[in-house]
Amino acid sequence: MKTLANRERLFAALEDRPVDRVPIWLLFPYHRVGYYADVRANPCYTALFDLSKRYCVMLNRRNLGVRMFAPEVTEKTETVEESGWRVERRTLAHRGERLVAETRRRGDEVVVKKLLETEADLDVLLSFPLNTDASAIHAELETQLPQYLREKAEFPEQYGAMMLDLGEPVGFLYHSSRLEEYALWSVACNEKVLLFLDRAMERARHIYRYCLARDLADVYFLVGSELASPPLVSPATFRQWIVPYAKELIGLVHAHGKKAIQHYHGQIRHILPDFLTMGADALHTIEAPPVGNCTFTQAFEIVGRRMALIGNIQYDDFHALTPEQMAAAVRAVLDECRGRRLILSPSAGPYEEHIPSA
Repeated sequence: MKTLANRERLFAALEDRPVDRVPIWLLFPYHRVGYYADVRANPCYTALFDLSKRYCVMLNRRNLGVRMFAPEVTEKTETVEESGWRVERRTLAHRGERLVAETRRRGDEVVVKKLLETEADLDVLLSFPLNTDASAIHAELETQLPQYLREKAEFPEQYGAMMLDLGEPVGFLYHSSRLEEYALWSVACNEKVLLFLDRAMERARHIYRYCLARDLADVYFLVGSELASPPLVSPATFRQWIVPYAKELIGLVHAHGKKAIQHYHGQIRHILPDFLTMGADALHTIEAPPVGNCTFTQAFEIVGRRMALIGNIQYDDFHALTPEQMAAAVRAVLDECRGRRLILSPSAGPYEEHIPSA
C-alpha cells in the first residue's frame, strides 16, 4: 500500500483501517506542558523531537482548566513559616465549613495533609456547591480560548492531531483524598461518593460539550480510569465510579465524530472487558508482569479488533537497557502484536528534564 503521512497513519489505526506500518507515539506534545520536559527546547530531546516529526505520530496534548467550585466557595492559598516548618496551605470555605490541605517542609522532612482525610471531610465537600453553571463555565473557557487557538493554528496538522485532556469526575476526589480513606469509602459510604461524582459529571458535560461544539480537537484523552481500580478498590467499585461516566463522555466525543483514547496503568486484565463497554477507540497502556498483570496476547484475546492498544515499552527500560536490548524489546512487542491494532509507544511521557549521556 502507499506510504501514509503520520496523521493518516494515526486515524487509520484508530478506525481499524489498513496501515503501511505500525504507528509510533512517543507521547511528545508539540507545545510545552507542565508535566513533561520541553522536548522542543531541551537539548536532551531536541534531536529526537526533530526525528519524531518525520517518523512518529504526534498528539498535541492540551489541558483547559475550569474551577471546581461555585464562586460562593472561597479559596485561599498561602505559604507561611510555622515553628521552623515552611507550610503551603490551601483553604476552601463555605458557610462556616472549611477544608484545608497542607504540605509542611522542614529540611528533608515533608508532611502532607490532604484536603479530604476523613468521612467528615467528605460530608463537608458534599455541602460545597460545585461549578455547574454552563454560562460561568463557558466564560472561564472563553478566557483560555485565544491561547489554545493560537497553539492549534501553530500545530502542523500532518504530524497528527490536537488532543484535549479535560479530566473525569473522579479526578478531583482521587487527588484530594488520603488514599487509605478513599479506598474505605468505596465500602463504607459509596453512595456519598456517587453523589459527588454525579455532581462533578454535570460540570464535565459542560466542558466537553463546549469543546466539542467548537471543534477544538480531533482526539480526547481520558485518564481517570486508573484512579479507581483494583487493587485500590474492587472491580464493582470501578464499574460504579468510572465506567458509566467515561462511557457517557466517550459517547459525547463519538457523537461529534471525534476519537477517544483512554489511559490506564496497572492491573487491567480482569477489568479489560469494561473498557470495551466504555467504548474508546484506543487504550494506553497494557503492562505485562511484573509491572502489570496482562500481556498483549491476553489483552488482544479479550478486545480483538474492537479497540486499538497502545504501548508498551516501559519508561524505565530506557535507562536500564542497552541499545541492543531496547531494540530487542521493541521487536518483541512488534512480533507479539503482528497483525493486530497496535500503536507502539512508551508507557510514560518525557518527564525527566535531564537525561544522562551514558
